[in-house]
Amino acid sequence: MKPAYYFITAWRNLIRRKTANFLNILGLGVGLAGCLVIFLILQHEFSYDRYHKNSSRIYELVKDLKTDHGVDHERSVPFEAISELRNDYPQVRWAELFTSYGSQVTVMKDAATTGNDKFIEERGLLYAEPELFDLFDVKWLNGNAAVLRENNTVVLSQSVAARYFGQWQRAIGQYIRVDNVITAKVSGIIADPPTNTDFPFTVVLSYRTFLANTRVWGFNDLRGWGWGVSDHQIYARLPEQVTASAIDKSLPAFVTKYSKMDRMDKVTYFLHPLREIHFDTRFGNNGDHASSKTSLYTLGFIGLLILLMACINFVNLSTALAATRSKEIGVRKIMGSSRIQLAWQVLTDTALVVLLSMSLALLLAQLSLPYIRYISPIEEPLDLLNAGTLYFFGGALVVATLLSGFYPALQLSRLNPIEAIRSTISASLFGGLSLRRVLVVLQFSFSQLLIIATLIAVSQMNFIRDADLGFTKEAVLQLAGNSDSAFRAREKAFKQELLTLKDVQSVSFSHDAPSSGNNWESNFGFDHVEADKPFSAYLKFADMDYANTYDLKMAAGHWYTTNDTLGEVVINETMAHKLGINDPQRAIGKDIRIGGGPNGKWTSIAGVVKDFKNTSLKQGVPPNIILRNRRLSSFAGVRFKSNNLGRSSRAVETVWNKYYPEYAFNSSFMDDNINKFYRQEQRLSLSYKVYTILAILISSLGLYGLVSFMAVQKTKEVGIRKVLGASVAHIVYLFSREFTVLITLAFIISAPIAYYMMHNWLQDFVYRIHIGAGVFIFAIMISIGIAWMTVGYKSVRAALENPAKSLKSE
Repeated sequence: MKPAYYFITAWRNLIRRKTANFLNILGLGVGLAGCLVIFLILQHEFSYDRYHKNSSRIYELVKDLKTDHGVDHERSVPFEAISELRNDYPQVRWAELFTSYGSQVTVMKDAATTGNDKFIEERGLLYAEPELFDLFDVKWLNGNAAVLRENNTVVLSQSVAARYFGQWQRAIGQYIRVDNVITAKVSGIIADPPTNTDFPFTVVLSYRTFLANTRVWGFNDLRGWGWGVSDHQIYARLPEQVTASAIDKSLPAFVTKYSKMDRMDKVTYFLHPLREIHFDTRFGNNGDHASSKTSLYTLGFIGLLILLMACINFVNLSTALAATRSKEIGVRKIMGSSRIQLAWQVLTDTALVVLLSMSLALLLAQLSLPYIRYISPIEEPLDLLNAGTLYFFGGALVVATLLSGFYPALQLSRLNPIEAIRSTISASLFGGLSLRRVLVVLQFSFSQLLIIATLIAVSQMNFIRDADLGFTKEAVLQLAGNSDSAFRAREKAFKQELLTLKDVQSVSFSHDAPSSGNNWESNFGFDHVEADKPFSAYLKFADMDYANTYDLKMAAGHWYTTNDTLGEVVINETMAHKLGINDPQRAIGKDIRIGGGPNGKWTSIAGVVKDFKNTSLKQGVPPNIILRNRRLSSFAGVRFKSNNLGRSSRAVETVWNKYYPEYAFNSSFMDDNINKFYRQEQRLSLSYKVYTILAILISSLGLYGLVSFMAVQKTKEVGIRKVLGASVAHIVYLFSREFTVLITLAFIISAPIAYYMMHNWLQDFVYRIHIGAGVFIFAIMISIGIAWMTVGYKSVRAALENPAKSLKSE
């Protein structure tokens, strides 16, 4: 028999049973599409920075710092360490860089900065040594790494150069100005880095330029091992004969050799693999997003569940259909078809359904790609057809065809043709109800697990949205300014004119907002005891209007009333408690010293502010000291009293451009910035919602398949019951009762698993909801309700069949 004949016959069989096959194609297609989208996300995320040929031998030098509240994970390395590392580890290739986030770049088309194009580089500017490109691979379109040995030179990526100068070829020899302080000559162009990288080589200035302008970032002295900033990193490329563990073992002795600082025994330096940087949220990374492996594994687990459910559903429906083909097979055997030919025909029928399902899956996945950013941090378009997806679909075709077609093909090919034509073949020949019940229990276990996870995730995100943060986050516009003297000189006039706007209620200049990712730690003393306290203080620098602008509440005392640096300070309740002060009023007037040594100065506590959340609700409130420092207060918060935020922000922009024409207007609303803390959790919550809907759809189709199979097997039983007086409602009850038991059994399996998973997920939050019984009750009610609706349709049809038709003699 020619192969074309098998496909022609398979197509006819597909049309003949179009309703059942449509459900089969829909269920498998939706499941494959959902799994394919997750596969593409995981494929992209796990490819980060793997394109560097030495990626397996590139490491970042990081450290763990033991504190009174646990271990802090930091990537800040002393600036002076690089020369000593090169001296003691000459076999290792070292390179350092400094990253400046949110810097302004002005394209110098003319001498006056006010008329030139200005850009805010949110992803960061890199100040790098030329040795960095001995570690990381880039393609040079013009120039080479040696240009970074010079002061005031910059290398641009192809797209950034085109954005700045129209065409990248025009950029060479042109000038840009960074933060209105540094003027750099464009001396090289590199090809755009791929999207799957945490190292945005888009604007790279020479490291010598950074060293010559450290005052821009407030660094007066880069010497000493006692401090560092996370924006400064050191990377290493190890030779093949040297292992990271060997370097790690020698680093304590190295630190002891060069460091003269106290408490260095609490610091552990080690090499962190490049391939882990993208996933290790303990240290952060240079990119604009980080993906924890836990979240990715959770997403992969969801995809696996959806795929398993789709396959279970497909097997159920396919074998149920096979049980109705006995007459066809009997006729074919009488007409001379061999067992091999019959088996091939059944497998071809199955393969055609799988192929159509895959086509539907590709279509659905393609339509879904623009919306991936809602469940993943991936913003760039993904390639649907790549080697990975071809392997994915090839494996799915083979597995699904064999899984659902091989056993029916084997059984049908063995049928006695006379019995087959007389329809005396039992449906139990194709697996029986016991196996199908197990499969349905598994399906609903998976769907209920996702339902419970979704309900808990949504409840936690609602809790976060409505939580009391200790300040008012709505209607506050945040402006990123500059710390140079020119900006500070116009600060007072700018603030006064803002306050004349009818929509503006209050304005405050500070180092950052109450809730931000910034952590400025310092040692400190209390009550004129010279020894430092055994824990660090977290500093916030703000002016006198900080509490009013952000609606902070005082527990005792008052906000400081002077603009003088270290005139008075405010501490929070947590700091008071850690100092052993239970009554906040007792802290007023006490003296506190910030820092130590000759630079440490004593000042008095003016007030105790009620605790406010410094970062996300995943973390507790640290001990805060809030003080005045104009040099570090270039960040403005503007509270509006109008609901027309668009009009209000445009009015602020007009005033900004009047006072700061050489600075780009870089603004954002505070509540939007706070929401960024939970982007990963929000995406995971949304993915739960989407895939729960898919799971419910697939489970319903699986139930429909089992009811269809039972209806075939119980045709005569239903006819006899009707003849004996059974009502339609009674017959529907017979079908529904069994499925209610199966769903309850599925709930018993899924509930403890879901509780364990989501309980562990909630442990990431210091502030979290309690998982109550209501979530589980609601989940099982949803499942039972969906099952009754699904079973009801098919069982009613079976109950309405004419009993004479089902009981007629064969």
